[in-house]
Amino acid sequence: TAIRLLAGLERAAEGRIVADDHVLLDTRSKVFVKPHRRRIGLVFQDALLFPHLSVKANLTYGRWFTPKADRKIGFDPVVDVLGIGHLLERRPDTLSGGERQRVAIGRALLTSPRLLLMDEPLASLDANRKLEILPFIERLRDEFTIPLVYVSHAVEEVARLATHVVRLDQGRVAAAGTAAEVLGPASLAQAANRFDAISILSAPVKKHLPEYGLTLLDHPAGDIVVPGKVEAGGLVRVAIRATNVTLAVGRPGNVSVRTVLHGEVIKLETDDGPFALATIVLHGGEVLKAYATRLATDGLGLDVGDEVQALVKAVAIDERGVPGLRVVSGGGQPE
Repeated sequence: TAIRLLAGLERAAEGRIVADDHVLLDTRSKVFVKPHRRRIGLVFQDALLFPHLSVKANLTYGRWFTPKADRKIGFDPVVDVLGIGHLLERRPDTLSGGERQRVAIGRALLTSPRLLLMDEPLASLDANRKLEILPFIERLRDEFTIPLVYVSHAVEEVARLATHVVRLDQGRVAAAGTAAEVLGPASLAQAANRFDAISILSAPVKKHLPEYGLTLLDHPAGDIVVPGKVEAGGLVRVAIRATNVTLAVGRPGNVSVRTVLHGEVIKLETDDGPFALATIVLHGGEVLKAYATRLATDGLGLDVGDEVQALVKAVAIDERGVPGLRVVSGGGQPE
């Protein structure tokens, strides 16, 4: 609904929408700009390409609706960022799902939109195609100065892409802020949604382990091991589900987990139910949330102020939540 209101496909009974200082809707002033005049790019779950047109013709189709003076985004930069130069003469029915979605994104970009809306653009793709597309969305976010509204139920995608997150619940804003603030569990009362609760950690690349297909990130609390080859450069954000964190008091024994992060318990929530929620400040200042059973926390004698080690299995880290991951184009498996 939010996407449709922004695009002008539905009229709000009451409200105001402004994009780039242009008022698109103001019910009090009776202002309603028609969809084709809003200059808003829209990418759906399905690419919705014209089957009788080539990739090049599909890309340039939307430009005809943009006045020449407003065509600020060039054809070649878009083709380069999306890596579709070799597809220009092909028809949509010869493309993979990921390739079609890249063309759809390019078509929306070439309208030089004031705002780009993406309505779960990866929902119809399999896991490998999602990993193929995510780096391209990152590049267009970073290289084009166009605000991007990305609607998704996939928390790893949101954690990876978003600089600001708004969580909607029953049509109302339930939370807004950074990915770490919004995606992390606020309290034990939200335990029913524990599988969607995520902590965001940031660290630079320390080194690659090509013989194992892994990358080490240099976090102050300890090395974070992630699957695949992550490109160096700046901080890498890693999304860690609270249900994938194991807590240990004292030095952990001979276990398979390689990521061991040191920190202090600053909050431990329990109730009459089976679960406990620990909030841990890691060395370096970042916060990690961990779900456990009350049986486990009682067995550890865990309490606020205790030093703990948080263990995270590399195989539990979803590649969609790791920016810069390189994927082999043939098999689609992480390098």
